[in-house]
Amino acid sequence: MLVTCTKARSKENGLTVYCGIDWAENHHDVALVDDDGQLLAKRRIGDDAAGYRLLMDLLAEYGDTAEDPVPVAIETSHGLLVAALRTGTRPVYAINPLAAARYRDRHGVSRKKSDPGDALVLAHILRTDMAMHRPLPADSDQAKAVTVLARAQQDAAWSRQQISNQVRSLLREYYPAALAAFQHKQGGLTRPDARTVLAMAPTPTRAARLSLAQLRSALKRSGRQRGLDAEATRLRDILRTPWAHQPPAVEDAFGLQLSALLRQLEAACQAGDDLAEAVEAAFREHPDAEIYLSFPGLGVQLAARILAEIGDDSGRFTDARGLKAYAGSAPITRASGKKSFVGRRFVKNNRLVSAGFLWTFSSLRASPGADAHYRRRREAGDWHAGAQRNLLNRFLGQLYHCLQNRLHFDEHRAFTSPRTSPLTAAA
Repeated sequence: MLVTCTKARSKENGLTVYCGIDWAENHHDVALVDDDGQLLAKRRIGDDAAGYRLLMDLLAEYGDTAEDPVPVAIETSHGLLVAALRTGTRPVYAINPLAAARYRDRHGVSRKKSDPGDALVLAHILRTDMAMHRPLPADSDQAKAVTVLARAQQDAAWSRQQISNQVRSLLREYYPAALAAFQHKQGGLTRPDARTVLAMAPTPTRAARLSLAQLRSALKRSGRQRGLDAEATRLRDILRTPWAHQPPAVEDAFGLQLSALLRQLEAACQAGDDLAEAVEAAFREHPDAEIYLSFPGLGVQLAARILAEIGDDSGRFTDARGLKAYAGSAPITRASGKKSFVGRRFVKNNRLVSAGFLWTFSSLRASPGADAHYRRRREAGDWHAGAQRNLLNRFLGQLYHCLQNRLHFDEHRAFTSPRTSPLTAAA
């Protein structure tokens, strides 16, 4: 039901209109207010195409145009509703739910809460404090596609590692020979040869019966092409070494559990590989790809993750400090009276900082300047994580400068004296 106040006014009368939307799974509550805080209209719409059309009609009724759209505040940054609102030049503000909860207390001390009331609170946030909040970045569709794929690939990698840890914990219970055979190798239990051999012999009793020919065939099926005989001999010797055993019935039960986990691990590995190929294809088509790949330690997958979280909206951050704060690499100061504390940030983009730590770690071998910077921080007393965070802070400043000026990374300019390096000055 549409409710319009008797003093309802719109942009046509010279007043700015603000919109707040409290979203839910099946419906959304909408509230419109003017400069004076007067409620102009409120309505509940469905989460479907008809509901979106009703919302657009309601905004148009109160002066929404392509040249001067009504700003919208909502507590999410993704979904079909946000995609529909972001068509054109409309500014959409994703308000953190914790911040919205603090604003709610400004409008009433009874601690009451309702969906229409939350929509009204969101509209008032834009009316009073729009300058304190950032609209969603105006990223290109190409960058948004990279974001979807890179985050999906990152989730698949995390899922793969989680299932691998479950397999490792299970093997410790009854199958130590498998850990001795594969855990020390790069990739560990996620290696194709490890998955193939364990699927063929999920119990140590069955593994001890495998012949050289069977092991060689399994290695070949996993994709291995070199050193088949030597690897098959090594595996046979390890699997036939005397180990402690569970009772036969218990061992068989563990084998069934392992087979189920291996099917999940196989699916996670396949999903990760497929998404990695899609990420590479989408990332290399982006115009910023060469700039990212010019930085030491950044391969296609890590660079795509960085781009996915930063985006390609050049006006998203006013300076490099904004990007560093967003990534959580810049320190934060808490001061009160004579007490002052400088520490790391806990509110940050966790995906970006995770990719950033992998970036700085891999850069230590690729960049002499990065390695020297890291060692200086360690000698100054920083822990490993602190030195990495400091190096990431510097890299992000250089990345911001390169993206803004369309430059590639230059090792000699990036790690010289601050007085002679514009890249360092930007950091």
